[in-house]
Amino acid sequence: MTSDNINPDTRQTFDPVRDCWYLTGATASGKTRVGIELAKLLNAEIISLDSMSVYREMNIGTAKPTAEQRSEVPHHLLDVVAPHEEYSLSQYVRDAHRVIGEIRSRGNKVLFVGGTPLYLKALLRGVYPGPPADWDFRHQIEEEVETVGIAALHARLEQVDPLAAAKLHPNDKRRIIRALEVYKQTGRPLSHEQIHFDDIPHEQCKAFVLSWPRRILHRRIESRVERMFQSGLVDEVTGLLDRYGELGRTAAQAVGYREVIEFLRDGQALGSTIEQVQARTRQFARRQETWFRNLAECEFISVNAELEPKEIAQQIAG
Repeated sequence: MTSDNINPDTRQTFDPVRDCWYLTGATASGKTRVGIELAKLLNAEIISLDSMSVYREMNIGTAKPTAEQRSEVPHHLLDVVAPHEEYSLSQYVRDAHRVIGEIRSRGNKVLFVGGTPLYLKALLRGVYPGPPADWDFRHQIEEEVETVGIAALHARLEQVDPLAAAKLHPNDKRRIIRALEVYKQTGRPLSHEQIHFDDIPHEQCKAFVLSWPRRILHRRIESRVERMFQSGLVDEVTGLLDRYGELGRTAAQAVGYREVIEFLRDGQALGSTIEQVQARTRQFARRQETWFRNLAECEFISVNAELEPKEIAQQIAG
């Protein structure tokens, strides 16, 4: 495909959305309950900021708001697609902009609640989503890397998009592949299409991160994972595999689902699977925290077990 016959959707950029409220934090930080209380104080509707809650029937492992919680405050962008389908960043941002308009038409404020840092950054700073993933191309490049190495892949990017190559770490395989993929599909360098918006001080934004002492957060994560298995996570995954055969690439990599799929396939001990989910969830939480620290728009709210969700919400709302 050349730049003359690109689908217009692949060239669309989305401006930053800085006049909404954002509540985020690592997994198991209590975002759902605080978010509901905050929405009540603000007269807001909630838009999910979670890349796994978009999948229908994936309820236990994603810790989605319950039906009772959803009845307290309107929630949006939950249960958007089936778990064997793909749902990209581009689709999410486009849907979020649509829902923002719908909420504002009702005279309500908008509150994003969730822990997917990439979604948060795309909304706060704007994004050029680019064309959808070309999985055949990605598999081909992955095979090439196994043969020629990542340095050769980076050199290839330097030929077609030297600006992107200069900005990316030579070992950042995922982003190098994406830049090559965009060039292949559009005929234009990704660096020419991306619009990078500067960060702004958090005082000019309404993005709040619930921050727990790491030791306590880890205990909360371990307890949550245990509750998920007690609530029937294995049965949920078994049912999904029975209905769909296999999950989509993204859904199948979700922490909790990935490990249970391996458990069902390989027959390892359930206790080991639970410990594996806990360990990977702790790792995921650390990656989330790193992302949030690198977003200057975010204001960190220190929380502890003595504070009720309503108290935290009141602190945020001012």
